[in-house]
Amino acid sequence: MTEHSRQQGPAAQAATTLSERWSGRATNRVQWLLAAVGAACIALGVELAVDSSWTSGVAALLMSVIGCFAAGLLMLFGTLAFVHVGVRIDEECLEVRCGHIGVPRRRIPLAHVIDADFAPRVTPHQWGGWGYRWRPEKGTAVVVRRGEGLVLRMLDGRDFTVTVDDAEAAVRILRARCRASRAGRAA
Repeated sequence: MTEHSRQQGPAAQAATTLSERWSGRATNRVQWLLAAVGAACIALGVELAVDSSWTSGVAALLMSVIGCFAAGLLMLFGTLAFVHVGVRIDEECLEVRCGHIGVPRRRIPLAHVIDADFAPRVTPHQWGGWGYRWRPEKGTAVVVRRGEGLVLRMLDGRDFTVTVDDAEAAVRILRARCRASRAGRAA
């Protein structure tokens, strides 16, 4: 807690927290290496198509070129979509955007959130890898790197986890908004 927030009363702190907008981000630099491997596969496919001195036939050449392009595109675009994640919290919702073009994107209205928890260590191993993940016993997650994360408890009983830097600040803001929402419904 900052010195300024210690001097404020609880009501002033809650009002400040409720009017705050928060944004965070998490990045995984290792996935750039995988994207480079994907680009190399595409380059190999181009090289095979241009320098086609294969004596074993057109079918083998065509399968090699298509295979290199397909593997390269999957690795390139599959990894670039999850090189980083951006999380934004405003008065109405939490929005998660993945990659450079923001797809996949998920908007969660704060009215659907019961509570938020800080997860000090979220790993890709817990969720079966990097990316947008779903596990029946755990819920849904966006995991781009190992580290701290934010876990939302939803009204439908499911959890949503996202790895993001400074997740504790996001939890503080979300909890204040959930308390205010419950107080508003009770009144």
